[in-house]
Amino acid sequence: MHRIFVQEISSQENHVVLRDEKARYLFSVLRCKTGDDLIVTDKNGCSFTAKVVYSSKREVALNITGDYAMDTESGLNIILCQGLLKGEKMDLVIQKATELGVYAIVPVITERSQLRETRKHPRWKKIAEEASRQSCRANVPEIFYTYSYSDIFNVKGLLSGNGIIFWEKMGQKLPALISRLPHSDTICLLVGPEGGFSEKEVSTATEKGFHTASLGNRILRAETASIAVVSIVQFAMGDMG
Repeated sequence: MHRIFVQEISSQENHVVLRDEKARYLFSVLRCKTGDDLIVTDKNGCSFTAKVVYSSKREVALNITGDYAMDTESGLNIILCQGLLKGEKMDLVIQKATELGVYAIVPVITERSQLRETRKHPRWKKIAEEASRQSCRANVPEIFYTYSYSDIFNVKGLLSGNGIIFWEKMGQKLPALISRLPHSDTICLLVGPEGGFSEKEVSTATEKGFHTASLGNRILRAETASIAVVSIVQFAMGDMG
């Protein structure tokens, strides 16, 4: 069955009306018609079965028919703090990190970020929702507004748990480091932009309790590094493999 994300609903509600972009998606892209069955997931990760009772480009009406159990979320909350990337590279990281099961993504302006501002937050949220739907996730990861590097360490609760910053100049090998980390349900991964982190930024992170890690002798593109570290951490500590 096709899936759609909506705002908060409950099993007591038996009627949902979708309008505008979501209605156009169901009607024009998925070709949903009266009588079709869907899975509807709200922002809290609660899923329900639903039946289409009316469908047009402007409005699609659904009747909730029952609960739907989904168990696709990782038990590990990965927070990816990503140095702001140019062009479609950031889109790619958000899409793939979402598919891999990250809990949240924080775009960060660093010393070497070639972008200093962006208005792409609504686009990134849409990419994360589409990737969550494609990968059958129960939740859409939170996409934070862009932070400056120094500010991310002051956000209460954001960087709780284990923290790793990736630096090409030095650091422990990631598998060995992971094996020595204390148990935690949350891990924060700091990955730099094109050009990586500066020595000052690495020093700031280590002062805040972050471990420095390396991905080996080869220099990876920023977007490749992000996808690689999330994959490795999910394999070692999460629900992959």
